[in-house]
Amino acid sequence: MSLFKNLFVVVVLVATVFRTASAQEIVQLNLKQALEYALENNVDAKNARLELLVAETTVKEELSKGLPQINGSFNLNYNPAVPILFVPNEPPFGDPTIDSDVIPLRFGVSYQSGLGVTASQMIFDGSFFVGLRASKTLRELTEFDRIKTENDVLLTVKKAYFGVLVNIERIKLAESNLARIDSLLEETKAIYEAGLAEKIDVSRIQVQRNNTYTQVERSRTAYEISKQLLKIQMGLPRDYDILITETLAELNPVDQLNQLLTMEGMPRVEVNQLEKNLELVGLDLRNNTVQYMPKITFNANYQRSGAGNAFNTVYDSRNWFSSSLLGVNMQIPIFDGFLKSSKIQRNRIQQDQLENQRLFLDDNISLEIYQARTSLKNDLNILEVQRENMALAQEVYDISKIKYNEGVGSNLEVVEADAALIESEINYLSALYDGLIAKVDLEKALGILKFEIEN
Repeated sequence: MSLFKNLFVVVVLVATVFRTASAQEIVQLNLKQALEYALENNVDAKNARLELLVAETTVKEELSKGLPQINGSFNLNYNPAVPILFVPNEPPFGDPTIDSDVIPLRFGVSYQSGLGVTASQMIFDGSFFVGLRASKTLRELTEFDRIKTENDVLLTVKKAYFGVLVNIERIKLAESNLARIDSLLEETKAIYEAGLAEKIDVSRIQVQRNNTYTQVERSRTAYEISKQLLKIQMGLPRDYDILITETLAELNPVDQLNQLLTMEGMPRVEVNQLEKNLELVGLDLRNNTVQYMPKITFNANYQRSGAGNAFNTVYDSRNWFSSSLLGVNMQIPIFDGFLKSSKIQRNRIQQDQLENQRLFLDDNISLEIYQARTSLKNDLNILEVQRENMALAQEVYDISKIKYNEGVGSNLEVVEADAALIESEINYLSALYDGLIAKVDLEKALGILKFEIEN
């Protein structure tokens, strides 16, 4: 995906998902929109796409090795002192006027310059074809790595999103509990002021009210933290606030959960990654094998050279001459100290290791699906029990409250019933969150994390 396409997708997504108020920057989104935004803006997801571009350049690098290699050259040299060569002062080149047995001769001129072009073309190199295939396989592996990274992003975003929803429900229940206990506290104070209750009755409910207020504040703090975590996982700037537009009930219909429990799943990307790694090791083995074959290269060179004793004569056309060369070079491997043989043995061991990992991965995926499906079934059963328990606790509280109002029940009984109701609500929310996490883990095990985006 090109940079311009990425920018276009982000702009469209922001335009359709974001509704920014004048006083606050609030992002209203649902799960599908959160996942789509995360795939475009999460740091790991963006880096995975950039890694694809790196892999594509690797393919081009390998391809360039099989194309002609052409280089130009230019040089200009100045010899402050031209080198001297000594020759014997003997006939027929001797000079009897020189009183020495040697004669110094200057070979060279003060200025030299040259222009040249060299070209080479690979004729045969087994490593080139193997390397080209390996670079394409690496590109395919990088694509699977991108998919794996996106799956991990979807997993973390879903869990963070469900965490926000659960904390919303926790706040609602905590505020409802606080309102209930405040009402009871006001009633008890009125009864106390009328002389029909003891001070300890008021104090007992006040303690319960303080505990409930603490629970409200903790729930609000957990909600804010969970929103910050979701924004980080999505790659959403901290300047924005999040407002979720759907509820837990809308996201988890019973028929969908039952269908998930019976679904067979789809091929996992981890298997594709392992197969590509196995293919890369096989290509490395082939590359080390073809190293025993010769390499043949065609070479060509064209050179223009000139010289002069003065700088203004260096580039005189009369002082310039041409030369050229055509040749074929063959490199034949003879002995490398068993280096290639050792590499081939290493590749074969690596293949055995990956084959073992593939067998283990298949068994591990089957076990992961079994564990996730079993955990989800168990969590759904626990959730149903906790839902029933919460209803019973509500019923016990209502009866205790009626009895207390009619004067046939004690204040302590109401406080204990209220505490039991709050505990049942906390247990219910914990079971609900565990069930959501088990659902996401099962989707990961089945390889269907992108289902919400693609449908």
